[in-house]
Amino acid sequence: MRAGRVTGAHTGGGAGAGPPADAPRPRVDVAELVRIRARHPEAIAEAAARRARRPLLDDRERLMIVAADHPARGSLDVGDRRLAMADRADLLDRLCLALSRPGVDGVLATADILDDLLLLGALEHKVVLGSMNRGGLHGASFELDDRFTGHRPEDIERLGFDAGKLLLRVDYADPGSLATLESAARVIDAMAARRLPVFVEPFISRRGPGGELVNDLSAEAVTRAVAIASGLGGSSAYTWLKVPVTEHPDDMARVMRTSTLPAVLLGGDIGDSPAERAAAYGKWRDALRLPTVRGLVAGRSLLYPADGDVAAAVDTAVGLL
Repeated sequence: MRAGRVTGAHTGGGAGAGPPADAPRPRVDVAELVRIRARHPEAIAEAAARRARRPLLDDRERLMIVAADHPARGSLDVGDRRLAMADRADLLDRLCLALSRPGVDGVLATADILDDLLLLGALEHKVVLGSMNRGGLHGASFELDDRFTGHRPEDIERLGFDAGKLLLRVDYADPGSLATLESAARVIDAMAARRLPVFVEPFISRRGPGGELVNDLSAEAVTRAVAIASGLGGSSAYTWLKVPVTEHPDDMARVMRTSTLPAVLLGGDIGDSPAERAAAYGKWRDALRLPTVRGLVAGRSLLYPADGDVAAAVDTAVGLL
């Protein structure tokens, strides 16, 4: 077995080749991952260099991306399930299953998770988005200080990944938000200089009575967030938006008229009850019909569904496209 491969998963051909129809789902072997990391750390870069790539958008012009960048902000809960995402082997297994489902285009994650997926051979013919700013730790007093502690533009370019993603939360009452806006703009500039897409996830946020951070999902707040994000940097040529669905889904058409930038929907937490999930899927379905919306990025709601059936949750989301 080669040092850079945990399983016998098919690696595919060169860039532009289609995914093999009979590609096996990788088996997660933590002991082997650790062995390779300890003895052959260069295997990660080697796996990235030989990864079979594809265009960001295929002929469907739709994107279905599974997100797993939550742990790097210390956000490990799923609903009332404490530390649900803390078991890395379990998370990797769920990701490999999700990525194996028809219609799933790729994954959004931090370096540690993407490095594991590279070694597992799970990223062949997939769109790979590197998560860039994870410094605003969940629940911390400095949560709004979203420093760029993840992938840098040069890392995404070096590894041959397809895009980056940054989180942009703006609190009008927090003077520190100005520094956040400036740092986000400079990263957008750096990505555009490399002709690499960057997905910007904007929110208008505020502190609640207990100091907790609350993202405002009203139509007016999401509209302002979209307008602010669209104007960052010296060029918007490579900027995409990752937009939350508003509290009232009927408002999404008005919100999305704020910008001509291509957008994907942020899946977010959708609840555990069948009624809550049905309502969320209905919101996604309606918003996906809007002309600027090109797909969906969802994480915990697909990887950790209440009934435990990851494949069914992913297939339902793909069906909405």
